[in-house]
Amino acid sequence: MKKIKIAFFSIPSKEKSYLNKKFDKKKFDLYFFKEELYESTTSWKEKLSILNEIDVLSVFIYDKVDKKIIDKAKNLKLIATRSTGFNHIDVEYAKKKKISVANVPFYGENTVAEHTFALILALSRNLHKAYIRSQQSNFSLDGLRGFDLRGKVIGVIGAGSIGVHVMKIAKGFGMKVLAYDIKQNHILEELLDFKYVGLDELLSSSDIITLHCPYNEQTHHLLNMNNIKKVKRGALFINTARSGIIEPSALYHAIDSGIFSGAGLDVFEGEELLKEENQMLTKNVPLKNVEALLKRNLLLRRENVIITPHMAFDSHEAIERILDTTVENIIAFFENKNYYKVN
Repeated sequence: MKKIKIAFFSIPSKEKSYLNKKFDKKKFDLYFFKEELYESTTSWKEKLSILNEIDVLSVFIYDKVDKKIIDKAKNLKLIATRSTGFNHIDVEYAKKKKISVANVPFYGENTVAEHTFALILALSRNLHKAYIRSQQSNFSLDGLRGFDLRGKVIGVIGAGSIGVHVMKIAKGFGMKVLAYDIKQNHILEELLDFKYVGLDELLSSSDIITLHCPYNEQTHHLLNMNNIKKVKRGALFINTARSGIIEPSALYHAIDSGIFSGAGLDVFEGEELLKEENQMLTKNVPLKNVEALLKRNLLLRRENVIITPHMAFDSHEAIERILDTTVENIIAFFENKNYYKVN
């Protein structure tokens, strides 16, 4: 029987070992690449030869699966992304080529929610500033006074599975919760004691604004230069979703002008470029990419901004859930069983 060939990209060594134990080697041949899926690498020829043979392509959020890649994978039947979002894949073109796309819709609801509150607490109690001072043997309290979360209003944009976990944690802190979502579950609203409101009301009433909606055409620049002025002055802003949900100029303006008194960003404009940053002096790169990195560096210098490297999802338990669901998707596809199909 012909073996099913699967290529995994953006795979650390620990994940490679985990996946090797999950597949029957009599049925599957596995190929692993630590690098991302793109052409500008020394191993592109090796990748290209694999793409010509594989039945399944498994990728992560920085692997751009466009028409060019899909056309090179002549035998491709399934694209299995190890993420909830799939905007890095040309889903419509894959469908046209009769290639299925699967994702991992549930894996880290509590994981991302916990990281969200790690950012909130760091900002509300100035933990990042205190840590830097203590490393310099400076234990002065000047400028470190924070504020209680109890009684504050948190505005959750995107009341899906992650947003709901954020609400539950917020209730544990004694916070008031507002939510904005195009789909409203009023039974859940009553059970968790929060209130659905319009986006403008959420922006103007929230002490903390946190993003948990997917990134798509409808949410592209959902927060922008037109509505950022409606934000309650001095609010904290948290983004563990996608950078494109807020217009970059609106984010910088809100921080510079004090509309946001602080920001916790696990995602930010140009984050996908960071791995290439050291090569920028020797490569021809678009001006907009250089500008994005310069703006990121300016944000890093601000005491009221905390940036983490897209790690909200990255816990031991969440990664195992991602890999398990990916394996289940692939096996179910070839056994004609239900899987998390996107297209």
